[in-house]
Amino acid sequence: MREQTRALEVGWALALVATFCYSFAPPVARYAILDGFDSTALLVVRMAIATTLFAVTLAITDRQKLLMPRRGLLAATGVGAVNAAGMVLFFFALNFLEASLTSMILALSPAMVLSLLALRGERLTGRHLVRLGLALVGVYLLIGPTGAVDWFGAGLTLLATFFFSLQMALTQWTLIGYPARSVMFYVTGTMTIFVAGWWLLNGATWTPPGPQGWVAVVILAVVSTYLARLGYFNAVTRIGSGQLSLLGPVETLLSVVWSILFLGERLAPIQAVGGALILLSALLAVRRLGQVRLRFPRR
Repeated sequence: MREQTRALEVGWALALVATFCYSFAPPVARYAILDGFDSTALLVVRMAIATTLFAVTLAITDRQKLLMPRRGLLAATGVGAVNAAGMVLFFFALNFLEASLTSMILALSPAMVLSLLALRGERLTGRHLVRLGLALVGVYLLIGPTGAVDWFGAGLTLLATFFFSLQMALTQWTLIGYPARSVMFYVTGTMTIFVAGWWLLNGATWTPPGPQGWVAVVILAVVSTYLARLGYFNAVTRIGSGQLSLLGPVETLLSVVWSILFLGERLAPIQAVGGALILLSALLAVRRLGQVRLRFPRR
């Protein structure tokens, strides 16, 4: 019992670290795009650097983990392909929406993830519904009353949110039990291949970025991809995708804060109320730490 509680505590700590690292992605990417960096080219460079970091990490720490069973390799490829689709859509949406708004729409992911997990027997409790209700009301207050939304960009972000949610569910269904660093290397490598292919099909647009653009790429690759994904996968193995997805509102709120501080974006008072509800939803998600029933596939 004590070991299970310890595993849950470590899982939540890793989930919070991953959430913090992921929260920088929307405002940093939006900044680079506004600075003239093509959204798909930015994503290609980001994923290529991150894949290289995962490969170097494996080569230094345990080269044997570069090899994965065929079943695990196929699963990692599928998760990477789904995640790549979400990434392309999300980065493209940043051409039309402010980083704060795209982050708010991403807060819908808990409802999508839990709905997907319910298809495989994940139990939905009353507390889940309360947390999700608070998050959804918060998202409405953040977006609905102002009416300042580019609906094409919002549609792209909603579709990206679905793909992100699907990859979280697929990770729990198919990749639990494999070494985290190996999984992240193959998932990220698959994403790099798919994103680079899409970039080439669309003419391989390239505008040489300035120093600030390269700084943005490094932050995206190292912090919001390499470190975030290591924390994310290790957290999923301990607390599950459903619980991890409930920290999405915290990521949203942090992204909004960074967007306000570094991009000068502003929220109306009603949007601030929505942000408070989203934070409350996330706080309720960690309230019953140590009392979560895990349901993972056996290897």
